[in-house]
Amino acid sequence: MARIICVEDDDLAGELVKDVLTQAGHLVGVVSHGTLAYETIAFKKPELVILDWSLPGMQGIEILNRLRRSPDTYLTPILMLTAKRGKRLEDEAIEAGADDFLVKPFTPEDLVQRVAAALDRKSFAASRKIR
Repeated sequence: MARIICVEDDDLAGELVKDVLTQAGHLVGVVSHGTLAYETIAFKKPELVILDWSLPGMQGIEILNRLRRSPDTYLTPILMLTAKRGKRLEDEAIEAGADDFLVKPFTPEDLVQRVAAALDRKSFAASRKIR
């Protein structure tokens, strides 16, 4: 079980993500405004962030850039989940530090698998740290 924050301004999409990942055993909160999302993530420090690109207040790519510059959140796995398509946008997100890029619409199975993979990579990286 992981604590996940989904940043999504489309209520239906946010509820779908929450329902799918809750059924998979995770605790999921949904935030719909970019600026509030950044503040919430910085305060709550979730184990994974699912981030839409287009948001009111602050765009997802800007949130991603800020999270990667912060010592408290730079290792947090981030999955970009967006209706925006195109190799250029995917490349931009990955170069900015996104761990994965998923385009809407998505299948629940694909979302669960990608979340699990991101959490597994985080767990593996944490186990490899020198103590």
